[in-house]
Amino acid sequence: MKSPHRRPQVCILGSAEPGSAAYELAGDAGALMARLGITVVSGCGSPATRVAAERAIAAGGLVVSIIPPDEMPAADWPATVVLPCGMGDARNLMMALAGDACIVIGGRAGTISEVCLAWLHKRPLLPLEGCGGWSDTLRTHPPDERQNSPILPWTSLQTLEAQLRQLDLASLPA
Repeated sequence: MKSPHRRPQVCILGSAEPGSAAYELAGDAGALMARLGITVVSGCGSPATRVAAERAIAAGGLVVSIIPPDEMPAADWPATVVLPCGMGDARNLMMALAGDACIVIGGRAGTISEVCLAWLHKRPLLPLEGCGGWSDTLRTHPPDERQNSPILPWTSLQTLEAQLRQLDLASLPA
């Protein structure tokens, strides 16, 4: 059931380099979530998660950034709300818990730790497939056998939008 007060929140996890298909789709995903009325939660630490935040803000959306250090980032940090946690990599748990679902794009070791934490806490996972990294194999190789949450892969913005709507996370109509 949707909250009458809180916008849906979706974490964007992962990594991809500028110029790659995954990087472009990360930016497009950020803009899409803004258009759907979804608050983007992003650490903004990798190029992919940063471009998602930048594009969400450019589209008029809200971005919450949970960052590892204990101090505020530079003024040009792409977020409308910044939460410095001072916990280093332990902030991955906060990232996993802060969303109603987690989009996974590519990814390396930090990403898989966030994915496993999201899985343990029953957050739906939306992995981008076909662009490399952990997100390519998540559907066929989930963190474990428990089936804690749905894994809803996507390869296009249209599919991502359909998945977000299926989870009842789009607060604005089509």
